[in-house]
Amino acid sequence: MQEENKSHQPAAIVLLSGGLDSITVLALARRQGYACYALSFDYGQRHNAELAAAQAIAEQYGVIEHKVLQLGLNSFGGSALTDANIAVPTVAQTGIPVTYVPARNTIFLACALGWAEVVQARDVFIGVNAVDFSGYPDCRPEFIQAFQDMANLATKAGVEGRKIQIHTPLISLSKAEIIRQGLALGVDYALTVSCYSADPQGWACGKCDACRLRAEGFRQLGVADPTRYVAA
Repeated sequence: MQEENKSHQPAAIVLLSGGLDSITVLALARRQGYACYALSFDYGQRHNAELAAAQAIAEQYGVIEHKVLQLGLNSFGGSALTDANIAVPTVAQTGIPVTYVPARNTIFLACALGWAEVVQARDVFIGVNAVDFSGYPDCRPEFIQAFQDMANLATKAGVEGRKIQIHTPLISLSKAEIIRQGLALGVDYALTVSCYSADPQGWACGKCDACRLRAEGFRQLGVADPTRYVAA
């Protein structure tokens, strides 16, 4: 059953992966006074440790409701994150890497848009980043703007003048800047899982692109990285 937002706070949908960026976005949305609905996806990714992390984060931040949608993008494959036959690379790649999941953010945002209409939220938050990222095309400002335009053409809310805003507060920040902002908000990054190949307990490989970007962000700040890494 849909829980009612009984406060006078504006409602927002926050995409919550369980990683470093998404917890920062949730903390920012809360600080800005939004009543948050957290949305996560079991899309057939290599591990569910990030979903366990998302659940713990949602509970800590007292979101109104946390939904985990089953999508099964592994039925398509085509990505190292959804196809066990494609290895997660442990060295930097040029171009769009094999960890790109085809159309993932388009699908995620479309689902968020649907829930936003149901709970009458006019704001959707997503932690995409176009600075320290892996070259994914659906993390760019051009994509977000295009989706924003589509959202207000495709929805009852948009047509009736209640336009929905896609918020990307991290899009122009480096990983170190994101971490600095999160720490200022009191974020506990030990709750998060960023690794593409984390084990069931959330221990990180320390070698994939996500691990490298995260570790470098903490290193640049001179702050201890709370990530739990498997033994080398």
